[in-house]
Formats: sequence, structure tokens, C-alpha cells
Amino acid sequence: MRSVRLIPGALGVATVLALTVTACGPGGTQAQDKPADGASSSAPAEAGDGGNGTDGNGTGGTGADGTGADAGGLAGELADKLKKHGVDVDAWKRGGWKDWDTATWLREAEDFVNPVIEDLWDPARMQSAKSPDPTITAQAGASGSDPVPRPVTAQREKTPYHRNAAPVGKIFFDSPQGSMVCSGTIVKDPRRPGRSNLVWTAGHCVHAGKRGGWYRNITFVPAFNDLGKSPAALRGAQSHEVYPYGQYWADWAVTSGEWIQRGGTDQAWPYDYAVLHVQPQRGGKSLEETVGAALPVDFSAPAPARAGTVGAWGYPQAAPYNGVIMHKCLTGASRLTVAPATPVMYRIGCTMTAGSSGGGWFRALPGGKTALVSNTSIGPARGNGWLAGPQLGRGAKAAYDMVSKKFAR
Repeated sequence: MRSVRLIPGALGVATVLALTVTACGPGGTQAQDKPADGASSSAPAEAGDGGNGTDGNGTGGTGADGTGADAGGLAGELADKLKKHGVDVDAWKRGGWKDWDTATWLREAEDFVNPVIEDLWDPARMQSAKSPDPTITAQAGASGSDPVPRPVTAQREKTPYHRNAAPVGKIFFDSPQGSMVCSGTIVKDPRRPGRSNLVWTAGHCVHAGKRGGWYRNITFVPAFNDLGKSPAALRGAQSHEVYPYGQYWADWAVTSGEWIQRGGTDQAWPYDYAVLHVQPQRGGKSLEETVGAALPVDFSAPAPARAGTVGAWGYPQAAPYNGVIMHKCLTGASRLTVAPATPVMYRIGCTMTAGSSGGGWFRALPGGKTALVSNTSIGPARGNGWLAGPQLGRGAKAAYDMVSKKFAR
């Protein structure tokens, strides 16, 4: 791989973009510097439906109390809600989720359901998952765009990931095309300080947009492949090496109304963001407490020309990458307009490919804190060399606040 060519000033800022920060739990105890002992998949609570979206954002949901059922099965009320959507949970778990009939595919904001199927995502199935290639590629470059940036060669993140980029992980989900992967980031919950269960990703990693509905069996794995093993070595790895903090199933999802209605078209890429709420581990320990880190989201980030150096993290899957190694790009941002009368997107030179979709973009705030300012959405229609992500404004903040309020207690 050729050496990274950063713009002036980028080298000085690179060390500031620290993704794993010291976090304190409710009792003021410093976060661990290692994965939780005995971490495994999340408890098999079940997801249901929730309220309607507002301010142009879609929502999904959980049980009436916001927690889902216990490990023994579904609460009666939650089972009834799922049945209203035509979902028989037992049949779903036996393979009914594989029915992608467009007439019954749940697509509206309030329709999100994601019943846990325990042990579905074993290490072998995770490695077989593919990148959603059609969604990261798009013809883009309407008037208002800056020149195409120089490619920046993605760097491998240092291992172990839990010490260098613990909030970054992989998102696994099922689509009509098979098992798929994206990237995601643990973000702070303003109403649950130190106890967040929120994950930021792209809209096209949770919903098919104009051509379909909500994806299924969505789970998040922070610090996936913690030691950066090769695909061959990972096939023989222990489960704690594949998912050192366990698996976290989504029980609530929010994406923009623009993505739900027009996702996959050029008009929707500037709204290609999503927020997941995931179920905590058995015992109720939150995702942030378990991992020991979460990043704030900056909804007032400046325009691309004034954003300075940004860093994009993710797990690129499409060639020449293999999907199991975390990478990052650090460079300056420029403007990309994909369609008339749509918001300007951030664009950076970066050789990461599909699979990095949904991965967070970060910048250093005054005072030295690192914050999420965007997520990987699209790249060039042919080859690689640049990535683009939405600017996170009022609509994105409304989506974020909606999830936070739902689980505020």
C-alpha cells in the first residue's frame, strides 16, 4: 500500500483524534482497559414497535416499557404488537424472517421490529456476510461540488482495537440479498450519561429506502476482531476474539423520513444517517459501561471548508479489503452536492470501500475532545478514492433526541 498523503496540518491533528477515551460509570469508576470478562451475546429480549416519527425522522421501537421481554420469552403485550405487524415470533425464529415479500415487508417509521434470534450471528456467519455494494456507490457531482480530492490510503488501526478505537464496530444485518455488514460507532446518550446504548450508523445499513423496508437481525459488535487477525486465523479464533464485548441487538431504530421515502436516490444521500438503541448485556450493564467509551455527536460542525482535519473509521469489505480489519483515513474535508436543492455533503479522499458504510467521521473540538460529525454514506461509482457523508443538522439531531428521550430513565 502506498503511504498516506495528508493535507498540511493533518499530521498534527491525527494524534488528537483519540476514539477511546477514559470514561466513568455512574459510581465514578474508571472504565476498564480490556474487554469485559465472559462477554457474550446480548440477552434474548425481543423488539416491538414504537411511536411515529416526527420532524421528518422515522422510528422503530421496543416493548411498552422500553426494555423488551426477559430471557424467558415475550411479554404478552409485546407479542400482540408484533402480531399486529403480521409477525409470529416462533415462526420468525424458525426462518420466517427470510420471507422478503414486498407486500408484507415492514417499511414505515413505526414498523421496526427486530426479534432476537439467539446464536444466529456466530463467527462463521459473521465472516460470510457481504458489503451492501449497491448502496455505497453512486454517481455524484452536481454543481456546488469541490474538485475530487486526492485519494488517501486507509491506514490499519492499531491493535488491540479495544485500546485504540473501542467505540467503533461492525453492524451485521440480513437483507433480501443475504447477510450484510456495515460499520457503526457508540455515541453518548445525553439523558443517560455514562450509560449509553446508542450506536450511530448510516440509514442504508438499517432500511432499504425506496425499494424496501427495515432490514432484519440487526446487531452491533464493538471492536470486532480485536486483535486484527487475518480471515484465515479468525476462522479458528475464540468467540471473545471475534466479539470481545459481545453482541448487541438493536431494539429501536431511527432514520430520516427522507431516507425511508427516497433512500437509494441522489436526493436521499444527504439524509443517510441512523441511530440504533441496542439491548444491554444480561444484568443491565449498558454498552458504554461495558466498552468504557462513547463519543459525543456534534450537530453544529462547520461547513466542510472550515472543518479542518476529519477522520473516518470503519471496516472496509469490498476489494481490496477483507472486512475483518479496522481502517481509518485522516484528511481534510471538501464539499459534495449530489442533487439540486439538497444539502451539501462532506467529502474526503479515502480508499476505504463498501463495508465502511455507517462508520463514524470525527473531528477534534476546541478543548481537545473528539466528536462524531458524520458517517460514511457513498463513494465513487467506479473504483475507490473518496467517501462522502451527510452534514448532521436539525433532522439528525431530532432523530438522536428521539431515541434518547424514549429510553430516558
